[in-house]
Amino acid sequence: MPELPDVTVYIESLERLLRGKRLTAIRLFNPFLLRTALPALSEIHGKTIVGFSRVGKRIVFNFDGDLHLVLHLMIAGRLHWEGKKTRSTLALFEFENGTLSLTEAGSKRRASLHLVRGDAALRALDPGGIEVLAADLATFREKLAKENHTLKRALTDPRLFSGIGNAYSDEILHRAKLSPIALTQNLSAAQVETLFCATRDVLKEWIERLRTERFPEKVTAFRDEMAVHGRYGKPCPVCGAPVQRIVYAENETNYCARCQTGGRILADRALSRLLKKSWPRSIDELP
Repeated sequence: MPELPDVTVYIESLERLLRGKRLTAIRLFNPFLLRTALPALSEIHGKTIVGFSRVGKRIVFNFDGDLHLVLHLMIAGRLHWEGKKTRSTLALFEFENGTLSLTEAGSKRRASLHLVRGDAALRALDPGGIEVLAADLATFREKLAKENHTLKRALTDPRLFSGIGNAYSDEILHRAKLSPIALTQNLSAAQVETLFCATRDVLKEWIERLRTERFPEKVTAFRDEMAVHGRYGKPCPVCGAPVQRIVYAENETNYCARCQTGGRILADRALSRLLKKSWPRSIDELP
Protein backbone atom coordinates (compact mmCIF):
# COMPACT_ATOMS: atom_id res chain seq x y z
CA MET A 1 0.00 0.00 0.00
CA PRO A 2 1.42 3.43 -0.87
CA GLU A 3 2.39 5.12 2.38
CA LEU A 4 3.41 8.64 3.37
CA PRO A 5 6.61 8.88 1.28
CA ASP A 6 4.94 7.41 -1.82
CA VAL A 7 1.80 9.54 -1.46
CA THR A 8 3.89 12.66 -0.87
CA VAL A 9 5.79 12.11 -4.12
CA TYR A 10 2.55 11.38 -5.98
CA ILE A 11 1.15 14.69 -4.72
CA GLU A 12 4.26 16.66 -5.66
CA SER A 13 4.10 15.24 -9.19
CA LEU A 14 0.39 15.93 -9.51
CA GLU A 15 0.93 19.50 -8.34
CA ARG A 16 3.50 20.08 -11.08
CA LEU A 17 1.29 18.58 -13.77
CA LEU A 18 -2.23 19.60 -12.84
CA ARG A 19 -2.44 22.64 -10.58
CA GLY A 20 -4.49 25.25 -12.41
CA LYS A 21 -5.69 22.73 -15.01
CA ARG A 22 -9.33 22.05 -15.81
CA LEU A 23 -10.90 18.62 -15.48
CA THR A 24 -12.82 17.89 -18.66
CA ALA A 25 -14.23 14.46 -17.77
CA ILE A 26 -14.02 11.46 -15.47
CA ARG A 27 -14.69 8.00 -16.83
CA LEU A 28 -15.35 5.26 -14.28
CA PHE A 29 -15.03 1.61 -15.26
CA ASN A 30 -15.96 0.05 -11.93
CA PRO A 31 -19.28 0.88 -10.24
CA PHE A 32 -17.87 0.27 -6.74
CA LEU A 33 -15.00 2.75 -6.97
CA LEU A 34 -17.10 5.81 -6.10
CA ARG A 35 -18.33 5.60 -2.49
CA THR A 36 -20.41 8.80 -2.34
CA ALA A 37 -23.58 9.86 -4.15
CA LEU A 38 -23.68 13.54 -3.23
CA PRO A 39 -22.30 15.81 -4.50
CA ALA A 40 -22.78 14.23 -7.90
CA LEU A 41 -19.53 13.43 -9.70
CA SER A 42 -20.67 15.56 -12.62
CA GLU A 43 -20.27 18.66 -10.41
CA ILE A 44 -16.49 18.61 -10.81
CA HIS A 45 -16.56 18.35 -14.59
CA GLY A 46 -15.15 21.61 -15.88
CA LYS A 47 -13.73 22.55 -12.47
CA THR A 48 -10.11 23.64 -11.99
CA ILE A 49 -7.57 22.01 -9.70
CA VAL A 50 -6.49 24.50 -7.04
CA GLY A 51 -4.09 22.12 -5.31
CA PHE A 52 -3.50 18.72 -3.76
CA SER A 53 -3.25 17.55 -0.18
CA ARG A 54 -3.02 14.37 1.85
CA VAL A 55 -5.31 12.84 4.46
CA GLY A 56 -3.45 9.88 5.95
CA LYS A 57 -2.70 7.65 2.95
CA ARG A 58 -5.37 9.35 0.82
CA ILE A 59 -4.66 11.77 -2.03
CA VAL A 60 -6.97 14.78 -2.14
CA PHE A 61 -7.70 16.60 -5.41
CA ASN A 62 -8.86 20.09 -4.38
CA PHE A 63 -11.13 21.79 -6.92
CA ASP A 64 -12.54 25.27 -7.06
CA GLY A 65 -16.03 25.50 -5.63
CA ASP A 66 -14.81 23.90 -2.36
CA LEU A 67 -15.04 20.39 -3.84
CA HIS A 68 -12.58 17.66 -2.86
CA LEU A 69 -12.05 14.35 -4.64
CA VAL A 70 -10.46 11.93 -2.19
CA LEU A 71 -8.62 8.89 -3.55
CA HIS A 72 -7.49 5.94 -1.44
CA LEU A 73 -5.22 3.64 -3.44
CA MET A 74 -5.37 0.86 -0.84
CA ILE A 75 -2.92 -1.99 -1.53
CA ALA A 76 -2.78 -2.29 -5.31
CA GLY A 77 -4.10 1.02 -6.65
CA ARG A 78 -1.67 3.06 -8.75
CA LEU A 79 -1.74 6.30 -10.78
CA HIS A 80 -0.28 6.74 -14.26
CA TRP A 81 0.20 9.92 -16.26
CA GLU A 82 -0.93 9.68 -19.88
CA GLY A 83 -2.25 6.25 -19.01
CA LYS A 84 -4.58 4.43 -21.38
CA LYS A 85 -7.42 2.08 -20.59
CA THR A 86 -6.35 -1.48 -19.81
CA ARG A 87 -8.02 -4.42 -18.09
CA SER A 88 -6.88 -3.12 -14.71
CA THR A 89 -8.06 0.49 -15.27
CA LEU A 90 -10.67 1.67 -12.78
CA ALA A 91 -10.94 5.27 -13.94
CA LEU A 92 -9.60 7.88 -16.34
CA PHE A 93 -9.33 11.52 -15.23
CA GLU A 94 -9.17 13.65 -18.35
CA PHE A 95 -7.62 17.10 -17.96
CA GLU A 96 -7.02 19.77 -20.55
CA ASN A 97 -3.32 18.85 -20.66
CA GLY A 98 -3.48 15.06 -20.43
CA THR A 99 -5.03 11.99 -18.86
CA LEU A 100 -4.44 10.48 -15.44
CA SER A 101 -5.39 6.82 -15.08
CA LEU A 102 -6.13 4.82 -11.95
CA THR A 103 -5.36 1.10 -12.09
CA GLU A 104 -5.62 -1.68 -9.55
CA ALA A 105 -3.79 -4.97 -9.91
CA GLY A 106 -5.38 -8.28 -8.95
CA SER A 107 -9.03 -9.27 -8.73
CA LYS A 108 -9.94 -7.48 -5.49
CA ARG A 109 -11.24 -3.95 -5.92
CA ARG A 110 -10.37 -2.00 -2.77
CA ALA A 111 -9.41 1.45 -4.08
CA SER A 112 -12.02 4.11 -3.36
CA LEU A 113 -13.12 7.60 -4.39
CA HIS A 114 -15.09 10.06 -2.30
CA LEU A 115 -16.36 13.42 -3.54
CA VAL A 116 -17.11 15.82 -0.69
CA ARG A 117 -17.93 19.50 -0.34
CA GLY A 118 -16.29 21.71 2.26
CA ASP A 119 -13.49 21.35 4.80
CA ALA A 120 -15.74 19.80 7.44
CA ALA A 121 -16.65 16.89 5.16
CA LEU A 122 -12.99 16.45 4.26
CA ARG A 123 -11.97 16.39 7.93
CA ALA A 124 -14.57 13.70 8.59
CA LEU A 125 -12.48 11.32 6.45
CA ASP A 126 -9.38 11.89 8.60
CA PRO A 127 -8.79 9.08 11.14
CA GLY A 128 -7.01 11.62 13.36
CA GLY A 129 -3.40 10.46 13.45
CA ILE A 130 -0.70 13.06 13.92
CA GLU A 131 1.70 14.09 11.18
CA VAL A 132 5.00 12.95 12.66
CA LEU A 133 7.07 15.22 10.42
CA ALA A 134 5.20 18.22 11.85
CA ALA A 135 4.90 17.00 15.45
CA ASP A 136 7.19 17.52 18.44
CA LEU A 137 8.49 14.82 20.76
CA ALA A 138 5.91 15.51 23.47
CA THR A 139 3.00 15.05 21.05
CA PHE A 140 4.55 11.88 19.67
CA ARG A 141 5.06 10.49 23.18
CA GLU A 142 1.46 11.27 24.14
CA LYS A 143 0.04 9.49 21.10
CA LEU A 144 2.35 6.51 21.49
CA ALA A 145 1.38 5.92 25.11
CA LYS A 146 -2.35 6.53 24.64
CA GLU A 147 -3.02 2.78 24.61
CA ASN A 148 -0.77 -0.15 25.43
CA HIS A 149 -0.20 -1.78 22.04
CA THR A 150 2.77 -3.37 20.32
CA LEU A 151 4.99 -0.88 18.50
CA LYS A 152 4.08 -2.40 15.13
CA ARG A 153 0.37 -1.96 15.78
CA ALA A 154 0.78 1.54 17.18
CA LEU A 155 2.87 2.86 14.29
CA THR A 156 0.40 1.53 11.72
CA ASP A 157 -2.73 2.75 13.54
CA PRO A 158 -4.08 5.71 11.47
CA ARG A 159 -5.80 7.08 14.58
CA LEU A 160 -2.36 7.57 16.15
CA PHE A 161 0.05 8.27 13.31
CA SER A 162 -0.80 9.47 9.83
CA GLY A 163 0.43 7.72 6.70
CA ILE A 164 2.61 4.95 8.18
CA GLY A 165 1.89 1.37 7.10
CA ASN A 166 3.41 -2.08 7.07
CA ALA A 167 6.52 -1.31 5.02
CA TYR A 168 7.84 1.83 6.64
CA SER A 169 6.97 0.69 10.17
CA ASP A 170 9.39 -2.23 9.64
CA GLU A 171 12.08 0.18 8.48
CA ILE A 172 11.45 2.57 11.36
CA LEU A 173 11.64 -0.13 14.02
CA HIS A 174 14.84 -1.53 12.52
CA ARG A 175 16.39 1.95 12.51
CA ALA A 176 15.35 2.43 16.16
CA LYS A 177 16.59 -1.08 17.10
CA LEU A 178 13.26 -1.86 18.78
CA SER A 179 11.22 -5.04 18.75
CA PRO A 180 7.96 -4.89 16.78
CA ILE A 181 6.18 -6.57 19.71
CA ALA A 182 7.52 -4.26 22.44
CA LEU A 183 4.64 -2.60 24.26
CA THR A 184 4.29 1.14 23.90
CA GLN A 185 3.78 1.86 27.58
CA ASN A 186 6.89 -0.12 28.54
CA LEU A 187 9.33 2.06 26.59
CA SER A 188 11.80 4.26 28.43
CA ALA A 189 11.96 7.97 27.70
CA ALA A 190 15.19 7.38 25.77
CA GLN A 191 13.58 4.67 23.64
CA VAL A 192 10.61 6.91 22.81
CA GLU A 193 12.98 9.65 21.69
CA THR A 194 14.95 7.17 19.60
CA LEU A 195 11.74 5.96 17.96
CA PHE A 196 10.61 9.54 17.30
CA CYS A 197 13.90 10.39 15.59
CA ALA A 198 13.93 7.13 13.62
CA THR A 199 10.38 7.71 12.39
CA ARG A 200 11.16 11.19 11.15
CA ASP A 201 14.50 10.20 9.63
CA VAL A 202 13.18 7.16 7.75
CA LEU A 203 10.18 9.02 6.31
CA LYS A 204 12.28 12.02 5.21
CA GLU A 205 15.01 9.84 3.72
CA TRP A 206 12.51 7.83 1.66
CA ILE A 207 10.73 10.93 0.40
CA GLU A 208 14.09 12.13 -0.91
CA ARG A 209 14.92 8.73 -2.42
CA LEU A 210 11.62 8.63 -4.31
CA ARG A 211 11.94 12.10 -5.83
CA THR A 212 13.63 10.79 -8.94
CA GLU A 213 11.03 10.61 -11.69
CA ARG A 214 8.79 13.08 -13.51
CA PHE A 215 5.90 10.92 -12.37
CA PRO A 216 6.23 7.94 -9.97
CA GLU A 217 5.49 4.84 -12.05
CA LYS A 218 7.24 2.25 -9.88
CA VAL A 219 5.42 2.61 -6.58
CA THR A 220 5.95 -0.53 -4.50
CA ALA A 221 6.23 -1.59 -0.87
CA PHE A 222 9.25 -3.75 -1.69
CA ARG A 223 12.47 -1.96 -2.58
CA ASP A 224 15.98 -3.34 -2.77
CA GLU A 225 17.32 -0.45 -0.68
CA MET A 226 15.10 -1.30 2.29
CA ALA A 227 16.83 -2.70 5.35
CA VAL A 228 14.35 -5.41 6.40
CA HIS A 229 10.90 -5.03 4.84
CA GLY A 230 10.31 -7.71 2.22
CA ARG A 231 13.81 -9.08 2.79
CA TYR A 232 13.09 -12.28 4.73
CA GLY A 233 16.13 -14.52 4.80
CA LYS A 234 18.44 -11.89 3.38
CA PRO A 235 21.27 -10.41 5.46
CA CYS A 236 20.59 -7.44 7.70
CA PRO A 237 22.63 -4.50 6.33
CA VAL A 238 23.81 -3.67 9.85
CA CYS A 239 24.84 -7.01 11.37
CA GLY A 240 24.50 -9.55 8.56
CA ALA A 241 22.06 -11.83 10.38
CA PRO A 242 19.21 -13.21 8.25
CA VAL A 243 16.07 -11.06 8.38
CA GLN A 244 13.16 -12.76 10.17
CA ARG A 245 9.40 -12.45 9.79
CA ILE A 246 6.08 -12.81 11.56
CA VAL A 247 3.27 -13.70 9.16
CA TYR A 248 -0.31 -12.76 9.96
CA ALA A 249 -3.32 -12.59 7.63
CA GLU A 250 -2.15 -10.86 4.43
CA ASN A 251 0.72 -9.03 6.09
CA GLU A 252 4.09 -9.88 7.50
CA THR A 253 6.44 -8.08 9.84
CA ASN A 254 10.13 -8.20 8.99
CA TYR A 255 12.81 -7.58 11.60
CA CYS A 256 16.39 -8.38 12.53
CA ALA A 257 16.58 -10.58 15.62
CA ARG A 258 20.14 -9.56 16.42
CA CYS A 259 19.53 -5.80 16.08
CA GLN A 260 16.00 -5.58 17.47
CA THR A 261 15.12 -8.46 19.81
CA GLY A 262 18.37 -9.38 21.52
CA GLY A 263 18.77 -12.42 19.28
CA ARG A 264 15.31 -13.82 20.08
CA ILE A 265 13.25 -15.15 17.15
CA LEU A 266 9.66 -14.08 17.62
CA ALA A 267 6.94 -16.72 17.42
CA ASP A 268 5.06 -16.92 14.14
CA ARG A 269 1.41 -17.78 14.82
CA ALA A 270 1.28 -20.48 12.17
CA LEU A 271 4.80 -21.90 11.90
CA SER A 272 5.73 -21.84 15.58
CA ARG A 273 2.59 -23.80 16.45
CA LEU A 274 3.33 -26.30 13.71
CA LEU A 275 6.99 -26.80 14.63
CA LYS A 276 6.46 -26.55 18.41
CA LYS A 277 9.69 -27.66 20.09
CA SER A 278 11.57 -27.48 16.80
CA TRP A 279 10.89 -23.74 16.54
CA PRO A 280 14.24 -21.91 16.97
CA ARG A 281 14.31 -19.62 19.99
CA SER A 282 17.28 -17.49 19.00
CA ILE A 283 19.16 -16.37 15.93
CA ASP A 284 22.09 -18.60 16.98
CA GLU A 285 19.93 -21.74 16.67
CA LEU A 286 19.36 -21.20 12.97
CA PRO A 287 21.24 -23.52 10.62
